[in-house]
Amino acid sequence: MLTHFAREPLPMQGGTTFFFVTDGIKSALKQARAGRAGKDVALGGGANIAQQYLPSGLIDELEIHVVPILLGGGARLFDNVNYRNVKLEPIRTIAAAGVTHLKYCVLK
Repeated sequence: MLTHFAREPLPMQGGTTFFFVTDGIKSALKQARAGRAGKDVALGGGANIAQQYLPSGLIDELEIHVVPILLGGGARLFDNVNYRNVKLEPIRTIAAAGVTHLKYCVLK
């Protein structure tokens, strides 16, 4: 888990352990890949995480889950992302009750 605050790993019921990384997105991804046991790595987070990873060229796909709840504030997903350097190609859209799932390929 990418964070500004160092803390000890957090083991969860069921065998998952959250590790807290404070030295940047490249380190977080490297550590996630090291522990993946041959599986894909999924990055989770909000707009700030997307704004860091999208221009870095470190991700292959972007999945956005849109839930129409008005909270009165928040961060814009694509602020601070240079649209000339980041190209997305839609892969799929799934509309379900109360949520829309959008999946894009990040073109390199």
